[in-house]
This record gives sequence, structure tokens and C-alpha cells, in this order.
Amino acid sequence: MRFSVAHSLRYIMLLCLAAAVAAGASADTIYLKNGRKIVASHVIQEKGQVSYETSAGRMSFPVSIVDRVVHDDSLMDTVPGTPSDRAANLPIAPPSLPASQSGDVTSDAVKGGSIDTDLLAKLESEASAHSSPTAVARVVQAESAAAQFEISVGDYAKAAEHYKTGLNFDPENSGLLLQSAYLHLRRSEYSAAADLLERARRIDPDSPDVAKLTGWAYYGLNRVADAVSEWKRALALKPDEETKHALEKAERDAQEEAGYHEGETLHFRLKYNGSAAPELSREVLKTLESQFEEISTVFNYVPPEPIGVILYTNQTFMDITRAPSWSGALNDGRIRVPVEGLSSMTDELARVLKHELTHSFVGQKTGSRCPVWLQEGIAQYMEGKRSRNTAATLTSAFERHMEFALASYETSWVNLPRDTALTAYAWSLAVVESIVNVDGMDDLERVLERIGAGSATEDAMHAVLHENYSEIMLSTVQYLRKAYL
Repeated sequence: MRFSVAHSLRYIMLLCLAAAVAAGASADTIYLKNGRKIVASHVIQEKGQVSYETSAGRMSFPVSIVDRVVHDDSLMDTVPGTPSDRAANLPIAPPSLPASQSGDVTSDAVKGGSIDTDLLAKLESEASAHSSPTAVARVVQAESAAAQFEISVGDYAKAAEHYKTGLNFDPENSGLLLQSAYLHLRRSEYSAAADLLERARRIDPDSPDVAKLTGWAYYGLNRVADAVSEWKRALALKPDEETKHALEKAERDAQEEAGYHEGETLHFRLKYNGSAAPELSREVLKTLESQFEEISTVFNYVPPEPIGVILYTNQTFMDITRAPSWSGALNDGRIRVPVEGLSSMTDELARVLKHELTHSFVGQKTGSRCPVWLQEGIAQYMEGKRSRNTAATLTSAFERHMEFALASYETSWVNLPRDTALTAYAWSLAVVESIVNVDGMDDLERVLERIGAGSATEDAMHAVLHENYSEIMLSTVQYLRKAYL
């Protein structure tokens, strides 16, 4: 997102990945006996299980694998750096897990902070040999438990494989279909989720959960009108506040976009207000496709679905996004840009598009785990900004012990005072610029890989760059002095 000056595309600085306000609440760090740790919120221990909130929804595993839980009331109750209305991060809880018919299998599948692969292999062999309902139920429960554990430690790819294995044995298991679909939704894999949900609907046509999650899949696929229909169906089947809020947002989009023109390329689906010039829309798509190839190469990642792009008039942008008055562009899963008064591509519009497209790549590559300061630093760097004009101010602030504290700026920046936000953006750019120039873009990409796999950002930085946050700040100042002063 960017500041808007006089309602034009001449932006002073960027502000915030999206317009979500982080609500203050406690968060916990769960330390597993195998040395791994999980940062989560709303941790509850009951009936031999530890359950908690993560970016993949509410998860649980046996208390036997937990070493300790450390509470930290200073953390925020949101996934760091992610807007609550991003398509992959809609505030929708996961479907309820079916009641276990064999608690021993569920608890035995994950022990001591790791999955018992021998047990899984044994259960799979038994189910293959006998195909009895009991054997199939046991392997499904074990694979589901293994998937939940992999989600809890950030390995979504392995979790998807466990769900796939379970469905191979019981393809008509609607609960497993919903769990797997939910995981794909969190990974921005909307087509895969829609396929699973279509299977679940054939099994249970009147399931409100199927309709609710199908609406989410359609919303992520930029099929807003279809999302509205599904969420209306879900509410008719079962009143639900999460679905109600999602529907309200989708209805605003659908009503506004009903008369919009459309354009499509391999990687983008664009809609634009009738007052926008058709030539501009074609140039926007051409520019985005070029930027897509570059960013994809840099981050070694290709988003699984086409990215939605909406071109608005200035006033409509404010009305539809409900963004703060200072915002000039927004990425909430779709790139939303006001282009009133423009008839052709400009250098500034190209930079805006590249900035917002970078957010799409980084957000999806990291499973919406990347903190705001790193997101904004990378987005600024990719659009071409550098720290020449701020180097002296930043180094002076460091000498006066007034530097930017990275750990304090991992969550939403929406409520920051304007001057504080400007400083945060300047430091974020400087840190990323320093990393790229000293360590290389490949190392930054490896940091994002680790964040996507569930590592805390400072842990990921230390593992790749061999520096903690304080050392990174010192390295950044040393880089600024050498490069600019």
C-alpha cells in the first residue's frame, strides 16, 4: 500500500501491505521436545492435546511432544505482516475435525515431536491388505494427525501429501476433503481446493462448510459473483459470522465490478472501470507480465493461480477498499490501483504495480508469514528505490540509539503515525538493500524459504546470514556509510 498525495499517483512513500488493524492479544511460543518451536496464539491444553491458532487455522497435537509453552503478552494476535482480508488469509476457521474413533492411533502417529513413519507404513499396509472399514479408519486418522502436525511446524507440502494418502484410502471421506481443501486455500491453491470441494459436495450436497469454503475458493480465483452465491448459500444453510463478513466484502466488490470490462493474460485477470482507457488496461497487463517473469526468477517461485488486478477511479477505490484516506494502492490478494486521469503507462504507475506485485509473490511464497518490515523492504527494493537520500538520517539516528527495532515492526503498520511510518519504510528498505548488496539476493530468497517453512524471521535470518536482528542493524549502518557517506 502507498501514501496518496492530492489523490494522484505521486506517492511520497509506501505504507503497509494491506489495511488490516492488528488486534492486541497474547501470543505464545511452543517449544517441542525435538528442538523446534512454534509461535502461535490462543494456546489451550486439554484432554492430552495442545491446540492453538496458526496461519493454517486451529491446530492440535499430543501434549507428549511439547517441552514447554512460553507466554509473551507483547505479541499481536495476527499472522505477522498479513492483512486479514487477503484471499489466502480470510478470517475463516478450519472445519471441525471429526471425532476420533481411535484415540491411540491419533496420539501414536506423532510422538516426541516427530511423525512415526513406521506406524504409518504399517497402517497403510494393513488397510491395503484388508480394506476393512476399521483398517481404513485407522490409517485415515493417522494421516490426518500427521498432516496436522506438519501444518503446525510449517511444512504444508508434506501435510498435503498426508491428506492425499488418506484420501487414496477413503476418497469419500468428506471431513478429510474439507481439511485438505482448507490447507490448499491457505496456500493460495484455489483450483485444487475447488476440485476437492466439488467432490465433498457430491457426498454432502447440503453442507454449509462446503459452501463456505467453496465461496473462499471462488473469491481467490477472482470469481467474485460466484463467491457471493456460495456464501449466501452457506448462510442459508447455517448462520455464521465469518461467512457474513466475507459475504459483505465480496458483495461490495461484485456490485462495483458488475459493469467492469475485463482482460486476461496467462498470469493475471484484470477488471477495470469503464472510465479507464482500454489502452491503459492492455499496457498494465503487458507491464505486469514483464514484471512477473523478473520477480519469479528472483524469488524462484511462481504463484499457483492468476493474480487479480482491479483498476479504479480514485473515489471508487476508497469506497470499495475501505482503505485509509492516505492509501494510494492496495494488495489484499488482488492488486487494486486507482488510475483516474491516466490514459497510458507512466514510470510511477509501473513502480506501483511492481511494488504491489512483489507483495503477491512474497506473501504467497512465505504462506503469509513474512513480517511487514521485510515485505515492505523487499517491495521497495524491487520497485527500484534505494537509500541514498535517507542514509545520513538513518546513520545519525543509529548513533543516537534511535534506530529501527525490527522485532517491533513485524505486524501491521496501519496505526503508525505518519512520521513513524516513513522512518519504518526507510529502515526496511535500508536493511533489505544491505542484505542484497552484502549477502546477495540468493540469500534473501533462502530467508524467505525458511520463513515459509515456519521459522521465525530472526531465526531464519540467523540461519542464513549468521546475524541476529541487532547485528543486522549494525551491518546495515556499516553498509550505508560505505555506500553513501
